[in-house]
Amino acid sequence: MEDKGLENKKKVYDLEERTAILGEQIILLAKKLPYNEINKPLMSQLIRSATSIGANYMEADVAESKKDFQHKIGICKKETKETLHWLRLIMFANANLKIECEKLKNETHELLLIFASILNKCKMNSLSNR
Repeated sequence: MEDKGLENKKKVYDLEERTAILGEQIILLAKKLPYNEINKPLMSQLIRSATSIGANYMEADVAESKKDFQHKIGICKKETKETLHWLRLIMFANANLKIECEKLKNETHELLLIFASILNKCKMNSLSNR
Protein backbone atom coordinates (compact mmCIF):
# COMPACT_ATOMS: atom_id res chain seq x y z
CA MET A 1 0.00 0.00 0.00
CA GLU A 2 1.36 3.41 -0.90
CA ASP A 3 2.29 5.71 1.95
CA LYS A 4 -0.08 8.47 0.92
CA GLY A 5 -1.90 9.80 3.93
CA LEU A 6 -2.82 6.72 5.93
CA GLU A 7 0.70 6.22 7.25
CA ASN A 8 1.92 9.82 7.45
CA LYS A 9 3.05 10.85 10.91
CA LYS A 10 1.41 14.25 10.41
CA LYS A 11 -2.31 13.58 9.95
CA VAL A 12 -4.10 15.25 7.07
CA TYR A 13 -7.03 17.25 8.43
CA ASP A 14 -8.48 18.22 5.05
CA LEU A 15 -11.53 15.93 4.78
CA GLU A 16 -11.71 16.30 1.01
CA GLU A 17 -8.16 15.00 0.73
CA ARG A 18 -8.58 12.28 3.37
CA THR A 19 -11.73 10.90 1.77
CA ALA A 20 -10.08 10.94 -1.67
CA ILE A 21 -7.01 9.14 -0.34
CA LEU A 22 -9.22 6.54 1.32
CA GLY A 23 -10.99 5.91 -1.99
CA GLU A 24 -7.65 5.58 -3.78
CA GLN A 25 -6.32 3.17 -1.17
CA ILE A 26 -9.47 1.04 -1.40
CA ILE A 27 -9.04 0.86 -5.19
CA LEU A 28 -5.42 -0.25 -4.71
CA LEU A 29 -6.57 -2.90 -2.24
CA ALA A 30 -9.20 -4.16 -4.67
CA LYS A 31 -6.53 -4.56 -7.35
CA LYS A 32 -4.64 -6.93 -5.03
CA LEU A 33 -7.62 -9.19 -4.35
CA PRO A 34 -7.95 -12.44 -6.26
CA TYR A 35 -10.86 -12.20 -8.66
CA ASN A 36 -13.27 -14.95 -7.63
CA GLU A 37 -16.94 -15.49 -6.80
CA ILE A 38 -16.46 -14.41 -3.19
CA ASN A 39 -14.36 -11.32 -3.77
CA LYS A 40 -16.20 -10.05 -6.84
CA PRO A 41 -19.33 -8.75 -5.04
CA LEU A 42 -17.37 -7.70 -1.96
CA MET A 43 -14.96 -5.61 -4.05
CA SER A 44 -17.80 -3.97 -5.92
CA GLN A 45 -19.66 -3.02 -2.76
CA LEU A 46 -16.49 -1.83 -1.02
CA ILE A 47 -15.43 0.39 -3.91
CA ARG A 48 -18.93 1.89 -4.19
CA SER A 49 -19.27 2.73 -0.52
CA ALA A 50 -15.68 3.95 -0.01
CA THR A 51 -15.62 6.24 -3.05
CA SER A 52 -19.08 7.52 -2.20
CA ILE A 53 -17.77 9.00 1.05
CA GLY A 54 -15.61 11.53 -0.78
CA ALA A 55 -18.23 12.30 -3.41
CA ASN A 56 -20.84 13.04 -0.76
CA TYR A 57 -18.40 15.12 1.26
CA MET A 58 -17.71 17.23 -1.84
CA GLU A 59 -21.47 17.73 -2.21
CA ALA A 60 -21.74 18.69 1.46
CA ASP A 61 -18.98 21.24 0.97
CA VAL A 62 -21.14 23.10 -1.54
CA ALA A 63 -24.48 22.47 0.14
CA GLU A 64 -27.25 24.95 -0.59
CA SER A 65 -28.50 25.06 3.00
CA LYS A 66 -27.68 23.88 6.51
CA LYS A 67 -30.27 21.15 6.13
CA ASP A 68 -28.71 20.01 2.84
CA PHE A 69 -25.25 20.03 4.47
CA GLN A 70 -26.50 17.93 7.37
CA HIS A 71 -28.16 15.48 4.99
CA LYS A 72 -24.99 15.03 2.91
CA ILE A 73 -22.82 14.56 6.01
CA GLY A 74 -25.36 11.97 7.18
CA ILE A 75 -24.83 10.11 3.91
CA CYS A 76 -21.05 10.33 4.44
CA LYS A 77 -21.50 8.74 7.87
CA LYS A 78 -23.75 6.02 6.44
CA GLU A 79 -21.33 5.17 3.61
CA THR A 80 -18.42 5.16 6.07
CA LYS A 81 -20.20 2.62 8.27
CA GLU A 82 -20.95 0.51 5.21
CA THR A 83 -17.29 0.68 4.16
CA LEU A 84 -16.29 -0.70 7.57
CA HIS A 85 -18.67 -3.61 7.02
CA TRP A 86 -17.26 -4.49 3.60
CA LEU A 87 -13.68 -4.16 4.85
CA ARG A 88 -14.46 -6.62 7.62
CA LEU A 89 -15.79 -9.13 5.10
CA ILE A 90 -12.87 -8.61 2.69
CA MET A 91 -10.48 -9.18 5.58
CA PHE A 92 -12.34 -12.35 6.58
CA ALA A 93 -12.23 -13.70 3.02
CA ASN A 94 -8.59 -12.67 2.45
CA ALA A 95 -6.64 -13.19 5.67
CA ASN A 96 -3.36 -12.52 3.84
CA LEU A 97 -4.40 -8.84 3.54
CA LYS A 98 -5.36 -8.43 7.19
CA ILE A 99 -2.72 -5.79 8.04
CA GLU A 100 -3.60 -3.68 5.02
CA CYS A 101 -7.32 -3.97 5.75
CA GLU A 102 -6.75 -3.03 9.42
CA LYS A 103 -5.01 0.19 8.37
CA LEU A 104 -7.93 1.04 6.09
CA LYS A 105 -10.42 0.16 8.83
CA ASN A 106 -8.62 2.48 11.25
CA GLU A 107 -8.74 5.42 8.85
CA THR A 108 -12.36 4.67 8.00
CA HIS A 109 -13.25 4.53 11.69
CA GLU A 110 -11.56 7.90 12.26
CA LEU A 111 -13.62 9.38 9.43
CA LEU A 112 -16.76 7.87 10.94
CA LEU A 113 -16.01 9.61 14.25
CA ILE A 114 -15.41 12.91 12.44
CA PHE A 115 -18.70 12.70 10.51
CA ALA A 116 -20.57 11.72 13.66
CA SER A 117 -19.08 14.72 15.45
CA ILE A 118 -20.03 17.08 12.61
CA LEU A 119 -23.59 15.72 12.67
CA ASN A 120 -23.84 16.11 16.44
CA LYS A 121 -22.65 19.73 16.20
CA CYS A 122 -25.18 20.42 13.46
CA LYS A 123 -27.98 18.98 15.59
CA MET A 124 -26.84 20.93 18.68
CA ASN A 125 -26.75 24.15 16.63
CA SER A 126 -30.22 23.45 15.26
CA LEU A 127 -31.57 22.96 18.79
CA SER A 128 -29.89 26.11 20.13
CA ASN A 129 -31.24 28.20 17.25
CA ARG A 130 -34.86 27.41 18.13
